[in-house]
Amino acid sequence: RGLCMANTNLMFISALHYIPLAEGTAIIYLSPLLVTAMSGPLLGERIARLQWVAVAVGFIGVLFIVRPGGSLFHPVALLALGAALSFSLYQIITRKLNHTDKSSTTNFISGLVCALVTSLLLPFFWKTPTLYFAILMILLGVSALVSHLWMTKAYQHAKPSTLAPFSYTQLLFAGLIGYLFFDHIPDFMSLVGMLIIVAGGLLVFSKISYKRADK
Repeated sequence: RGLCMANTNLMFISALHYIPLAEGTAIIYLSPLLVTAMSGPLLGERIARLQWVAVAVGFIGVLFIVRPGGSLFHPVALLALGAALSFSLYQIITRKLNHTDKSSTTNFISGLVCALVTSLLLPFFWKTPTLYFAILMILLGVSALVSHLWMTKAYQHAKPSTLAPFSYTQLLFAGLIGYLFFDHIPDFMSLVGMLIIVAGGLLVFSKISYKRADK
């Protein structure tokens, strides 16, 4: 789980050198669909036909954003897709660990492993940060810690299918931050791709919610 966390962070941050924040965030949100696809072989769960349709819909959305063969396409941008895959494995492992470990233990060990792995790269890429960037990195760490703790707390009180629509508001914040700080507005094709990915993700969660209601 810690290795997946480190890999997700490294690949996503690398991808952001080539694609804007909003588009990269949208591709990461392919992860609920990838989790659905991997739950069959890795967790032994039965995947309904409608859920497979949702997975296909999500990949179509990614094609709208990445646009292989287009003039704006950069192969390294596929790192965002790799980050989504790694994040999906992270969630699969989390499901398995939830049956045996406390969330506090899981988060601590995963964070420790992630820190150790990324520290191995320091001798090769170290640059002494300015005070400004040091403050930004501290704020990044604090916000990540708070978000993980609040997310864990939220899942203790509500079903994933209930929380899913709220998680997609991150796309709105990513778009807003991209506009305010980087003067970027997603083009029409990217916006269509984002909406398609969100639709696929919500379709998966609505199917899960429907199954639980039947039970």
